[in-house]
Amino acid sequence: MTAVTEFKFLFGNIVFLSAFSSLCFSQILKMVVYLLTHKHKKPLEAVQLAIWSTGGMPSSHSALVCSLAASTGFKQGIASDFFIFSLVFALVVLRDSLGVRRAAGLQAKALNTLGKQASEKLGLEFNPVKEINGHSMLEVLIGGILGILIAIGFYLVFK
Repeated sequence: MTAVTEFKFLFGNIVFLSAFSSLCFSQILKMVVYLLTHKHKKPLEAVQLAIWSTGGMPSSHSALVCSLAASTGFKQGIASDFFIFSLVFALVVLRDSLGVRRAAGLQAKALNTLGKQASEKLGLEFNPVKEINGHSMLEVLIGGILGILIAIGFYLVFK
């Protein structure tokens, strides 16, 4: 099988198309939400949010893994090993975005606040740590629902 043929199969695969579309659509939606909710709209920041940043509404990670699990369930059946794997993978990603990454981001923010205050009082140089944005429950929920709806749409159109 040639690389071109394999590439055609990839873009003809409902699981891949569903997951990839969910990721892209949620990132575009995240950019739109940013532009609608910020007073001082900076289009470049919106584009950077869509390409590089983490966090925000909706969770693209949640959309991706929920779409992956749902479309795998539709294609392979919920008793298949592939569905079980994708479901467990989705649960790990969802838990991570709600718990670990969010907690790490909140801790980094607190450290930066303390570091800045100490720097100002003591006259020392302070280099802030990167604040990784996790997701709120609502962002994860909306991302997950979006991913499942996109998987349903692909299933209904291409079954």
